[in-house]
Amino acid sequence: MPNLIPDAEVLCEQLAAKIAEQLTADSVLIGVHTGGVWLAERLHAMLGISEPLGTLDVAFYRDDYSSRGLHARPRKSEIPFDIDDRPVILVDDVLYTGRTTRAALNELFDYGRPGRVELAVLVDRGERQLPIAPTYCAHTLTEPLPAGSRLRLVRDDAGVLSLRLLDA
Repeated sequence: MPNLIPDAEVLCEQLAAKIAEQLTADSVLIGVHTGGVWLAERLHAMLGISEPLGTLDVAFYRDDYSSRGLHARPRKSEIPFDIDDRPVILVDDVLYTGRTTRAALNELFDYGRPGRVELAVLVDRGERQLPIAPTYCAHTLTEPLPAGSRLRLVRDDAGVLSLRLLDA
């Protein structure tokens, strides 16, 4: 299984290069807590975006909130800029079912009406339940992961990013 899990640091550089090709002067980045924010922080610095970074915690917008409840450490969503008519790049670590992205879109539109929303992910693991696809993706898994497993981005104390396969 380890050969299926790519190097997150290398993928981050690849993702930044893909985004840089289409980035405009008024583009903004918004990361989805938690892994998406870590990735967005890195991309924000690599791309030299002048606007501050936005963050979303989609806990209250998830369609499974009633069954999963509130995350143990909810975080504050913060978008310190106007998103109306601007290109927004929504950043998350792993795209799987599409439900987190749907929740993020629902919350995002509470802040305004972007000119367009693009999705950037480090890894697309496939097996979508909703019709959502990334605009920018560093790596697409070619084989499904074991049932019930989760692919997560982690950050160590030195700020190094890596992908981990976790049991359910």
